[in-house]
Amino acid sequence: MQIIETRDVTRVYQMGANEVVALSCVTMSAHEGEFVGIQGTSGSGKSTLLNLLGGLDRPTSGDVLFDSEPLGPRTKKQMARYRRFSVGMIFQNFNLIPTMTAVENVRLALAFGGVRGTERRKRASELLERVGLSDRIEHRPSELSGGEQQRVAIARALANRPRVLLADEPTGNLDSTRARELLALLREMVKSDRLTVLLVTHDRELAASFADRIITMKDGRIVD
Repeated sequence: MQIIETRDVTRVYQMGANEVVALSCVTMSAHEGEFVGIQGTSGSGKSTLLNLLGGLDRPTSGDVLFDSEPLGPRTKKQMARYRRFSVGMIFQNFNLIPTMTAVENVRLALAFGGVRGTERRKRASELLERVGLSDRIEHRPSELSGGEQQRVAIARALANRPRVLLADEPTGNLDSTRARELLALLREMVKSDRLTVLLVTHDRELAASFADRIITMKDGRIVD
C-alpha cells in the first residue's frame, strides 16, 4: 500500500528577478514498510522533495499525498498535526537542544504530542533504550558522540509514533562505521514496525546496502 507520494510536483523559488526550478514534474511513492534511498548530486532536488513530503514546504503545482489524501487542502493547524504525528524527520546536523539532556530532548517531543507526566518519562526512556542509549540518557549533546546524537534525534523523531521517517543526509557527519550502524538501526525498525523510511544520501554504496530501492534525481527530476 502506498503511504506517501507525489504527483507531478513542481517547486519553483523566486531568487530576485530569477526563477529557480528546484523540482519539475516529480512523481514518486513509497509503500508502508519500505526503505527508499534518494540519491543525486547537490542541487538535484533531494532535500526539496523531502521538505515537501514532510510538510515543511508546499509545491508550486502538483500534489503531495499521505494515505491517498492530498496535503494541499489542509489548514496550518492540520499540517502542524501532520508534521507532529504522521512523519518524523532527522537531519545531518542532529538539531538537538544543547542545554537539554538526551531524555529531555525526547520528552519535549512527547510533550508537544500531548503525552503526559509519567507516560512521557517512561516512553522517552524506552525510546532511548531502543536506540542503544539507555546508559546515556542524562548526557547533554556536547557529552555525546556524533553517532549517539543522531540516535537521540531518531528517538525524538519517533516519539509520537509516525508512520514515515524522512532522513536528510543523517550520516553526513558520521564516520563509515557509525553510518552503517545507524542505517542498520533504521533497517531493523522498517522490519519490526513496518516503518517507512526515505533516506537522502550522497553515498550510493551505503544506500544500496540497506535500501529496498533507490530513486536517482538530477536537475530537479527523477531519472531512475
